[in-house]
Order: sequence, then structure tokens, then C-alpha cells
Amino acid sequence: MQALVIQSAGQVALETVPEAFAGEGEVLLKVRRVGLCGTDLNSFRGKNPLIRYPRILGHEVAATVVEASRQRPGIAAGMNVTLSPYKNCGSCPACLRGRPNACQFNETLGVQRDGALREYIAVPAATIFPASLSLEELCLVEPLTVGFHAAARGAITAQDTVAVFGCGGVGLGAIAASAFRGGRTIAIDVDERKLALAQRAGAAYAIDSQRESLHERLLELTSGRGPDVAIEAIGLPQTFRAAVEEVAFAGRVVYIGYAKDPVAYETRLFVQKELNIFGSRNAMPEDFQETIRMLEEHRFPADEMVSAIVPLEQAPQMLQAWSDNPAQFSKIMISLD
Repeated sequence: MQALVIQSAGQVALETVPEAFAGEGEVLLKVRRVGLCGTDLNSFRGKNPLIRYPRILGHEVAATVVEASRQRPGIAAGMNVTLSPYKNCGSCPACLRGRPNACQFNETLGVQRDGALREYIAVPAATIFPASLSLEELCLVEPLTVGFHAAARGAITAQDTVAVFGCGGVGLGAIAASAFRGGRTIAIDVDERKLALAQRAGAAYAIDSQRESLHERLLELTSGRGPDVAIEAIGLPQTFRAAVEEVAFAGRVVYIGYAKDPVAYETRLFVQKELNIFGSRNAMPEDFQETIRMLEEHRFPADEMVSAIVPLEQAPQMLQAWSDNPAQFSKIMISLD
């Protein structure tokens, strides 16, 4: 069968790879769509420290079940599904605490092990999630779950005002999740197009932090208190600090983004505000289920997220075009129909 293989940084091509077969406890899937994200772009550029080459990319998946599952009687042949791309060890401290999403030895499809950009793939039955969604919506589930997990980490309720820093794919997931939980959600970015999309995803307010004072606007929107929860989904030192500076006293801060540079803090705010500060990584099964419920209720502008769908044969050229001009694309999907 055909697969998209990165041999080394910048070197990607279609190759013939061995056929996929379902082992014990696995289900064979026909891959239909695979979404590309920033991790895939960094892998192509040689800037992903976690990837091992050669590697088949792909962890945002929409697929059709080929063979029914004995372990999951409700999973029937012909059913469209998405899947969780994570594999945990089961014995590290995170796994033993019931948080396999933060497994110390996690392996993600398309990064530490071969991914879904191939015609067929066999995956553990427990990782499959059926849903009444389009193929494109199914493909969006996994990237949105990262934001949904952040909302769960922040324990967001309808009593909370939530500020989300960043309206990229992960930030939009956090915005949609916060709104779905009833939170009064504020989107923060410097891109008017992204802010407009964030409002269609559930943000009640949008702040362009280049054009107006973030601090003053947040105080205005929160009656001088600051947001109850701040979610950072950009990964810049200044937004890491802003989350702590702008959140309310006794508030919660959730970090999803990775800051590439060291972050210097005024740490007295941690103590004076008595903050709860959380990291948020990957997603749990319940985050997939909640994301699917939100999409099934048509609470997210899925059609506006997708900027290009190309066949597998054009994937190498699309990766190069994306690398050359990343601002031109939002969500790219590869079709294997």
C-alpha cells in the first residue's frame, strides 16, 4: 500500500509499505482523511526533537472500519470513526495516577511511531471513537481535544469568565470547550481573521492585543477582577507572563503552549493571588467524547477551519508549499479516498 514517508528533514515521498493487518485487540481501518498540524510541519522541517526518521506522518484521522471488533461489539464494518493517536506505557507515575495522556513514555502516531498517512492502519479497538460527523469533522476531533483537555484541567464552569491567549487550532479548541461548558469566553490574538473565527467558535468577546490595551480591556470585561481562568495556547514568554498577570486573584492558569525561550516571572503573583497553575498535555478519552458531542451539536465552524484538501499524491508538494508559506494555510487535510 501507499504511504507518505519522511526519510529525513525536508525529504518526503510516497512509498510502498507493507500491508496493514489487525492483530489481537486491534481494528483494521481504511484511512479517509488525515489532518496536518504544526507538529507535522516541524517534523518536515527537522525541528521536531521527538520524531525519529524515517516516519509515516499523521495523527488527525478520519477512517472507516474494515473489520468489526470483537472487543467493541458496537464497532461495525462500514462505520466512520476517529481515533486517539496516543500510546501509554501503563506503569509510569502519570499512568498509575490515572492520567495516561501525560505518560512519561507516550508514543504518538506520526511522531514516535508510524502514523496514518497510508491507505490502511490497524489500531487498538479501545482508541476508536465513532461519531455522526462528516469526514472533515472527524478529522478535526483530535486537534480540538487538546483544547478540551485544557478546559477540563481548568475546571471551567458556567460561573467562569475565561481568557484564551491564541486563536490557532489549539486555542480554538479551548475557546469552543470553554463556551460549550458555559463559560463566558474571551479570545485574545493579533489576527483579526482568527479572532472572527474564534467568535464563531463560541467566544463572547475578542481582543486584538496589538490594537488595544489587553489589561484595560480585560478589566473592563470582568468588572475590574480579571478572568477566573486564563488559558495560554501560543507559547511565547510574554503570553506566559500575561496569563499570570491578568488572571483574577485565586484564579486558575492553564498552559498548553510550549515556550521556546526561558520565561522570567514576577513570582510574587503566584503567592499573592494564590494561583492554581496547570500544565495540559494531549487528551483523555472523555475529552474526545465531549468534543464529539460539541461537533454533533454543530457548535463549531468546521467548514471554515479547512483551507485545503488534497489527494495523497499531492501531499509532498503541499507540505513544501506549507513550509514555504505557512500563513497561507490554516488546516490542511490529505484525502485517501
